[in-house]
Amino acid sequence: MKNLSNSALSFFLLILSSTLAASANKQDNFLRCLTYRFKNYSSISSDVFTPSNSSYTSILQFSIHNPRFASESTPKPQVIITPEQESQIPPIVRCARQTGLEIRTRSGGHDTEGLSYVSQVPFVIIDLINISEVKVNVEDKTAWIEAGATTGTVYYMIAEKSPTLGFPGAIFTTVGVGGHYSGGGYGAMMRKHGLAGDNVIDARIIDVHGRILDRKSMGEDLFWAIRGGGGASFGVITGWKVQLVDVPKTVTVFSITRSVEEQNGTELWHRWQYVAPKAEKDLFVAVIVLKVNTTVQVNFFSVFQGGADRLVSYMQEIFPELGLMRKDCIEMSWIQSTLFSSQLPIYPLDTLLNRTEPSRRQFKAKSDYVRTPIPLNVFKGMVSLLREPEASDETIYYTVPYGGRMDEISESETPFPHRAGALYMLSSVASWQNSEAADAGKYISWTRRYYEYMTPYVSSSPREAYFNYRDLDIGVNNPNGKTSYAQASVWGKKYYKDNFDRLVRVKTVVDPTNFFKNEQSIPPFNSRWT
Repeated sequence: MKNLSNSALSFFLLILSSTLAASANKQDNFLRCLTYRFKNYSSISSDVFTPSNSSYTSILQFSIHNPRFASESTPKPQVIITPEQESQIPPIVRCARQTGLEIRTRSGGHDTEGLSYVSQVPFVIIDLINISEVKVNVEDKTAWIEAGATTGTVYYMIAEKSPTLGFPGAIFTTVGVGGHYSGGGYGAMMRKHGLAGDNVIDARIIDVHGRILDRKSMGEDLFWAIRGGGGASFGVITGWKVQLVDVPKTVTVFSITRSVEEQNGTELWHRWQYVAPKAEKDLFVAVIVLKVNTTVQVNFFSVFQGGADRLVSYMQEIFPELGLMRKDCIEMSWIQSTLFSSQLPIYPLDTLLNRTEPSRRQFKAKSDYVRTPIPLNVFKGMVSLLREPEASDETIYYTVPYGGRMDEISESETPFPHRAGALYMLSSVASWQNSEAADAGKYISWTRRYYEYMTPYVSSSPREAYFNYRDLDIGVNNPNGKTSYAQASVWGKKYYKDNFDRLVRVKTVVDPTNFFKNEQSIPPFNSRWT
């Protein structure tokens, strides 16, 4: 028996050493390929990092916003490349394809499941942190935004040029635009102007052949696909041209909290779902439900495209139960409101240029869409779940109102299908400190029980989910890259509904061998993959 164990161990070590050797060979071959394909390799050599480089770990970790995927056991890339210009990316794509390395493209690093910087097979990270320029054209009301820019940088650069132009991007300002726009991208102006992806008018992408394409050369099908279907399935997006929107010189914000125990917080939250999705387009009122010591509190925060007096009068008309008063409201510029929405001080404005948060927590997110108001007793059940010891102290529920402009855009206009009839998005985010990593399994199990509890009360057939709140629990592809349409439909229909079929058709044309892939990438159609 002992000899058998030793034999098994020897066999395991042999397989492991062979795997490591193959991985090292791929890395060496990839680097040799780069040297060959770059006529002047020195132009990029300082932006190429392997595990032997002293800067490798700091470069890798700088843009990891979910430390759950920064542990020692998390697979690491063979190479990280931080190109400084678009023209340096085609050779990287060609060499990765030639040497059998997978590509993960990282813009801001906010992928909720870490897929922009983690893979289970040998891979290379293209980190776009240096490709982050924002050029604003006030006369045309447009901007070209490189994919490595953060939403905060975009807002800052727009406001620097004009106080009455803005863009409907993410609420959190460290989010990278490469992934955010390609997944649709909601924010505090979505009810007025739609999603970020709805306001993209051109783009640049490097395809599987290493070609740099714009809207005209990529064609309308691919341009449609990357404005909500996730760019990583189709290539490396390097830039977006967006249509800017008009914003008033003065917007109004408020953030008021009502406790569940003493101030009817649960009842107000229940009432909110009848009001916020039907309000006029200028009004965005979202809700965060959280534990504070021994209480559960319901926070209503709002950005209103107009003055305080009009807001108070309107809120007293449509939601008098909340008891909003003039003293609860603050008038400010649109650019200041982007800091307020991100729960940051509204001065100094250059805080918007920060790419990282002061502290990062491990987390697991779930998302749903609600099309029929949820009964009060279910909200009370959600509060009870939040009080359970298996829920981390920093777990929140987050509800974002739809309606307004979102109701006016067809489900098939972009791959993002959650339009007319969706009252709001409901998400839960369980967060915990790195020091609590040993309890991660308990907290993640709680999110799954919560998700099961909500099943009868959210959308169904399919149960819709938001792609940018990626959740691998709802289904994954085969790691070998050969995933059938039926298998991918399990998760794909949840994100895209009927648009999934068109995404598969586009993928089949532009990347038939499925080079650009991950656990939830769009697969090409192949009748042999069953």
